[in-house]
Amino acid sequence: MPAIVGPIQIIEVGGGVINFGDSFYLSPKSASKTAAGAGAFNTGSFVNATSGLNATTTYDPDLADQVIASNA
Repeated sequence: MPAIVGPIQIIEVGGGVINFGDSFYLSPKSASKTAAGAGAFNTGSFVNATSGLNATTTYDPDLADQVIASNA
């Protein structure tokens, strides 16, 4: 069934799906990569992370880690 959509204004879309009218199949896709050092994502009241000398290597020789190519 067709839909009639009036005036709209979209200020920002930070991930998600915007659908106007009819849709049979919606398939949102995203990919991300995070590099962090030792103990970076620890949470809790009393965290004691001892890692000594370390380094976070962000060198990535391949060009694509997770290719998003189709809607299938």
